Amino acid sequence: MVSYADFVTLLFAFFVVMYSISSVNEGKYKTLSNSIGDAFSDKSPTSANDTAELIPVGVPATVIQPIPLDNPTTIEVEKRRELSEEILKERRELEQVSDQFEQVLAPFIDDKLVSVKRNDYWIELEMNSEMLFLSGEAELSKSVIPVLSKVAEVIKSLPNAVNVEGHTDNIPIVNVKFRSNWDLSSARATSVVHELVKDGITPARLSAIGYGEFHPVADNKLDEGRFKNRRVVIVLMSQAFSRYGANDEERAKLLNLAPTDKSSQPAVVAP
Repeated sequence: MVSYADFVTLLFAFFVVMYSISSVNEGKYKTLSNSIGDAFSDKSPTSANDTAELIPVGVPATVIQPIPLDNPTTIEVEKRRELSEEILKERRELEQVSDQFEQVLAPFIDDKLVSVKRNDYWIELEMNSEMLFLSGEAELSKSVIPVLSKVAEVIKSLPNAVNVEGHTDNIPIVNVKFRSNWDLSSARATSVVHELVKDGITPARLSAIGYGEFHPVADNKLDEGRFKNRRVVIVLMSQAFSRYGANDEERAKLLNLAPTDKSSQPAVVAP
């Protein structure tokens, strides 16, 4: 009896499951069928009941507007590179000055006591200290006074700034007059500046610079090298690269640059 009762119970459960499987909700079946069909086809929904609102995923991409940049043409770039007429004129004047130096100082150039070096924006007149000063002294020799007068005569009519640079070898000097080679080189450059002022050069154009032994042109280990390093260099500067002698507008004109807008610069308030 117990076995029979269990068998009847299992048989009842079987028929219940079979009935539930055979009973299908037609509405749900159609919805599922349409959803599967829409997912696997490119057709858009045909009715409001068949549509579903799309859920946006992530943040929409930000549209970046391009920034307009200056794009000068090749002609404009080449035009900016062109030198102004004032620069070209000054360059020709410096070449003439260089030729004049070589003419009036030819004997000293032959003896390798003087050399003239050309650059696009300055002229260097290098004079050995042996022809200018006694050893360890900063007072000019009387024999070199006429030579400096010739140099002043060449550059007197020009407006360019003149830098006088003093150089020494690396042998230390310590005495009552000079504490170091810096003092000696500065004093020698100053002596040349004073002489040029006597010859009519405007003092505002002149400057005296002492470099000591720190800018050698030859080996200080050799007597010949130390001889070359003891020198005074007179540099005739271009107006465009001189600290004094030309204001900002004149310098910009020489260099073919746009003038500086002073209104955009911060104001300086005096204390």
